[in-house]
Amino acid sequence: MRFLLDQEQKDFGHTLDRMLSAAGTPEAVRAWARGEREPGRAVWGRLGEAGVFALAVPSGYEGAGPLPVELAVAYVEAGRHGVPGPLVETAAAAVLLATLAEHGDAAAAAAAKEWLPRIAAGQAMVTLTAPDGGPYALDADAADAVFAVEGERLRAAPGHGPVQPSLDPARRLARPLDGGETLASGPAVAAAAARAADWAAFATAAQALGTGLALLERTVAYARQRTQFGRPIGSFQAVKHQLADVLVALEFARPLLYGAALALADGTGRAGAEVAAAKVAAGEAAYAAARTALQLHGAIGYTDEYDLSLWIRKARALRAAWGSPSVCRARVLAP
Repeated sequence: MRFLLDQEQKDFGHTLDRMLSAAGTPEAVRAWARGEREPGRAVWGRLGEAGVFALAVPSGYEGAGPLPVELAVAYVEAGRHGVPGPLVETAAAAVLLATLAEHGDAAAAAAAKEWLPRIAAGQAMVTLTAPDGGPYALDADAADAVFAVEGERLRAAPGHGPVQPSLDPARRLARPLDGGETLASGPAVAAAAARAADWAAFATAAQALGTGLALLERTVAYARQRTQFGRPIGSFQAVKHQLADVLVALEFARPLLYGAALALADGTGRAGAEVAAAKVAAGEAAYAAARTALQLHGAIGYTDEYDLSLWIRKARALRAAWGSPSVCRARVLAP
């Protein structure tokens, strides 16, 4: 089966690419890592104006979704440009609240009415912890709300604990504080959280694919410029093979990502396995791109002053976020 984007979806991706290219995201990422939020929030607002977050929000809450294919297009571009912030967690929280509201839970419906229109417009940045995503909330210190799933309970945390370091300096982690308002409880919470976790893994896979593409693009450009023995290193057969292996891995992950998007859109019973396949393929491809980029650039590739390091570190973090490779492989192979 071939998964090809239509012209409107391609144009959407090109528009986001041009917008983010002009937004100066490397500087925003460095500021985010220092705890300075304004540049990152400015980029976030532009994504909201472009309708990115509305893709995860149902039309009944002023959104345009759920549209997983278009969301994949958007998050690939976000990964290519290294956009900071809890992009994945905001989309997953939107899916979680919308799903619980559909089940008729009054408190969850009230929370959905409060937060989903703001998420769709890019006016609210929220984060989420769930069993499938680990105990830490991404960028809780920058989020307008922290939601926590604990078994069959969903609560709005009153705050967060100390910020913890991450593999990626721009990914700041913290545990939600105990207490806060209970928004929903019961078996429906666990089911909704599982669906939200699938969307989180899917969005993470899209970001990883974009990160890998950015690493490959920058490394190919560098290989054409750097010379050894009077020749560009990109002309050496061994270097060509390394770059070709990365390209094959990324292009193999791309149809898996869009296949997972179609499975989420159709609501098939195998959607979780399709998402897991996309997540492991995209995560491993991005990690391979990071290792190749570092090898061909040398030590300069990992220095803080060199933009490439922002993507190298992000690739490693995304590989484990919302489902490690071993967890995803086990899910794919499960009967």
